Amino acid sequence: METTSSSLVGAQTAEAPAAADPAQEPHTSPHTSPHTGERGEGQQPEAAAPVPAARRTAGGFLAADFPWYGLDGAFTGPRWLMQVGTAADGTVEHGSTGHGDEPSARGEIATGEKERFAVVITVASNPLRRSGDGTGVLEATSVSSAAWLAGSGLLAYSWPGQMDHTLRDDWLDQQTEAAWELADDLAGEDWSTLSLPVDGEPTTFHYRESEFGWVLAGSTGSGVHLGAYGRGMSAYGLGFSAISDLGTYE
Repeated sequence: METTSSSLVGAQTAEAPAAADPAQEPHTSPHTSPHTGERGEGQQPEAAAPVPAARRTAGGFLAADFPWYGLDGAFTGPRWLMQVGTAADGTVEHGSTGHGDEPSARGEIATGEKERFAVVITVASNPLRRSGDGTGVLEATSVSSAAWLAGSGLLAYSWPGQMDHTLRDDWLDQQTEAAWELADDLAGEDWSTLSLPVDGEPTTFHYRESEFGWVLAGSTGSGVHLGAYGRGMSAYGLGFSAISDLGTYE
């Protein structure tokens, strides 16, 4: 299997802030420009900050009209809800669930302890449609949408060694464009393929590794795209399944 050691996995534009609404992020979308359907100069889709501390209730998850996914029953460790991303009209478009240790941005650098976690991102599969304000169209979600959210999520919890706070902000800004380009080129040499079970069925995922962890993205037969990222847990032994009871997530 081909992997890469490049650090250009994806990025958040800011270090994991606490959300105003603990269960739901304000307008965040994995789409391209809402007015043209194309990415404008210097623009990237806005990713929901995957902050474990921001979760409080399952309210945002219950408002979705698509199934949520997490690791299947083979995983016996802690599970926790993160948060959802919504469109301008309040429609839930994506969200994430955590498994294992709750990651922090500084992680191993600050504590000396190696974190073991996997985050699963569910992205609603949407056709080309009008934007919430009626001024344009939103491009359909795709596997690239899931790859972007997963890549940006991983780097939100990554802190390169010997880098102070100010430099890290600049580093994350620089990674944003690279994250978008990587997600938009899943057939490129930076990605390999990996087959993992989804609801018991073998499913092909786009997969890549870096010094900060791994990222994967694929589609299910139930109308959603899946992204995932993690560190300290091998992606090779993972399986995914629809969540039947959100109460199993603390």
